[in-house]
Amino acid sequence: MKHLPNLSGKIIAVAIASIFLVACKSTPMKDKPAGVEDKSPTAATKPADSGADTSGVKEVVVDSNANNAGNNPLKDPNNILSKRNIYFDFDSDAVKAEYRPIVEAHAKYLLAHADAKMVVQGNTDERGTREYNLSLGQRRSVAVKKALNLLGVQDKQIETVSYGEEKAAVNCADEDCYQKNRRADIVYEGD
Repeated sequence: MKHLPNLSGKIIAVAIASIFLVACKSTPMKDKPAGVEDKSPTAATKPADSGADTSGVKEVVVDSNANNAGNNPLKDPNNILSKRNIYFDFDSDAVKAEYRPIVEAHAKYLLAHADAKMVVQGNTDERGTREYNLSLGQRRSVAVKKALNLLGVQDKQIETVSYGEEKAAVNCADEDCYQKNRRADIVYEGD
């Protein structure tokens, strides 16, 4: 019986986290952002602008017959699914709100394609020890996976891996370059 208060504390923490997530839910947009194609029955069902750059990005079109190269939404540069990088702040594994539309779009795709699988590759800049960077890269890939799981994606569709500082997007020694290396890359199986 000594463990009962600890268990109830965990249950309360989970309940508070659930309430917080529901409270953070998107609200309908009043005006669609420039460059976003509206294919929904009503614009009121679209999520609110999260501050992400959506210029030139179409609504996510998830078509079960879109697996041939001609109509693959994953390869269409005008589709948000072609965006595969989630960037992080220094020494952080928190998925920023500006990348929420990208995560939501990939979740919608995975939910519509139960046979699709992805690898989330965590990366860091070169600062820190090799061991620390591998750990941070893993935490970043797991953070993206958890965000996808919260949207209903099954674990069997997502693999996580950390490359630490080994897979740098750019090699340099200033903050602008470091920012490009602090990321999680989304790679689909067979892509």
